[in-house]
This record gives sequence, structure tokens and C-alpha cells, in this order.
Amino acid sequence: MVPMMQMTEGLVPEPEMEFENWRELAACVRLDEGEVDFFPDPEDVGAIAVAKAVCATCPVAEECLAYAIETNQSEGIWGGLTAKERARLRRRWLERMRRAS
Repeated sequence: MVPMMQMTEGLVPEPEMEFENWRELAACVRLDEGEVDFFPDPEDVGAIAVAKAVCATCPVAEECLAYAIETNQSEGIWGGLTAKERARLRRRWLERMRRAS
């Protein structure tokens, strides 16, 4: 199995847990289908806020965010961030990786 990468404050990936394990612990898994829209219209600030609130309580939000960045998810709320927020984070992370090498 491929190890999950965790995004740390320094934006350096670190092995954390396997993909399948973190998903089982996710807060969104305990919700009824359709209760929260994790793929809202990018202009629907209310729906985005609701999804982010669920992510804020999630014990595996960092793993979720790392997965979304690693797999370049272009839609939805993952780890508490929108696609635009993840893209900015990914750019900063890649820039730091380039400077470090």
C-alpha cells in the first residue's frame, strides 16, 4: 500500500498512515448522504462554510488535505480547503521543494 503523506506546518510531506485507514476515520463518513455538500458551487459561501465546519472537527483533516494535494483534486472541499486554497498551498509547497533541491 502507498503511505499517506501528511502536510506539516513547513509544508514538508511526512509519512502518516495508509490511504484506506484515514478515510475510515473521517468526520464526513459519519454523515448521512447529502447532509453536507463537499462539492458545492465555488460561489456558495454558505455551503462552503458548512463543509469547512465539518472538516474543522475531523481527526484526519491533515491526511485528507495531503491526499487532495498529492492527487491534485481540482474540485470540492478536502481537509478544510477549497480547490483554490489547495492550489495556492500546492504552489507554495512545490516552490519550497524546488528551492530546497
